[in-house]
Amino acid sequence: MTSLHPHPGPGLSVPTAEQEVARICQDLLRIDTSNFGDGSGPGERAAAEYVMASLQEVGLDPELFESAPGRASVVVRLAGEDSSRPALVLHGHLDVVPAQADDWSVDPFAGEEIDGLLWGRGAVDMKDMDAMILAVVRQMVREGRKPARDVVVAFFADEEAGGTYGARYAVDHRPELFEGATEAISEVGGFSVDIDGRRAYLLQTAEKGIAWLRLVADGRAGHGSQVNPDNAVTHLAAAVARIGAHPWPYTLTPTVDALLRGVADLTGLGYDPADPGSVDALVAALGPASRFVGATVQHTSNPSQLAAGYKANVIPGRAEATVDVRLLPGHEEEGMATIEALAGEHVRIEPIHRDISLEVPFTGDLVDAMVASLVAEDPGASVLPYTLSGGTDNKSLARLGITGYGFAPLQLPADLDFSGMFHGVDERVPVASLRFGVRVLDRLLRTC
Repeated sequence: MTSLHPHPGPGLSVPTAEQEVARICQDLLRIDTSNFGDGSGPGERAAAEYVMASLQEVGLDPELFESAPGRASVVVRLAGEDSSRPALVLHGHLDVVPAQADDWSVDPFAGEEIDGLLWGRGAVDMKDMDAMILAVVRQMVREGRKPARDVVVAFFADEEAGGTYGARYAVDHRPELFEGATEAISEVGGFSVDIDGRRAYLLQTAEKGIAWLRLVADGRAGHGSQVNPDNAVTHLAAAVARIGAHPWPYTLTPTVDALLRGVADLTGLGYDPADPGSVDALVAALGPASRFVGATVQHTSNPSQLAAGYKANVIPGRAEATVDVRLLPGHEEEGMATIEALAGEHVRIEPIHRDISLEVPFTGDLVDAMVASLVAEDPGASVLPYTLSGGTDNKSLARLGITGYGFAPLQLPADLDFSGMFHGVDERVPVASLRFGVRVLDRLLRTC
């Protein structure tokens, strides 16, 4: 494969990770890897080949494999200073959610740099971290440095549709690639937020479970002018309304409780776990990040699609809806039982995609190393645990007994609505944040 990054000529210096991370990120942003969830997108092959070339150029021997035509992932193992220790998985995903170009201020696949920010679909989810991983690994290999322990570096396909063709496929069909690994780091954590004028970093130690469900109502088909007490659309509409409007009670998991206590310490606000008003005030103190955190104090259930009928005067015999349910760690069974009760007797539930929740303590050597790496680059900052309202490929790796954390370190401007850009329009990331991230990530790999 032709190298995408030719070696510099005689007398020219090799770029450092800080110097090349923005260019790598731009290159990745310019490769359309939109994942529509139905196999109709371009796939990840072009991006995977770019990653392969980037790793091969510095002398590594990565493996590219496909789960289906065009659905490509890349894995390479770096030998550590102490290979007797359990290995670490450092992973990202190459696919992105689709972007409607007309909604954007710029071409979502042009990778433009404007006022010190890189714009494009995937700038925050998660080609920024992909670029940081590549830049740090390339620099370490060029300089002849090893990580503290073996590191399995992986770039997966299909994360945005649940990982069936990416991390899940790798775990099911290529588990030997992760031999000896016990911990993993990836998205979505390690980014900074402003709390009452003080900078804090949110390290992800938990994520909600996923239940994408199809609601199906069957009824009596007939003429639209007739009385029909067994109308499938009516049955479905009632169930969708009940599920979408259900007032889920606040349930504070250990991770959320620890986060809110940390916010209370930083702000001086009172914290009463039994008082929803107290919880709301602390969540609001997180600013734009409250969108993430606010969805982790309770289950959520959002209807997202409807389908029924083919003509105005024909009552269909079947109606369907999809619902995106996210369930708190440790409370999944009770959440699903509530959904089933809300659906009612006339509606059955068919699973489209289910995946587990995750929650691990905010303790241990790896956590200590992540905190220390952040604080070394930003002295005086606080680091707090949090729960991700979405999901990551750590769910798949957990099937191999690998404990996953969200750690894509970024020091962000206080006024940047970072969380709002996940799957949003005008996605962008500061170049300075990427450079901060490679410094933190390099330090982590040397010390963890």
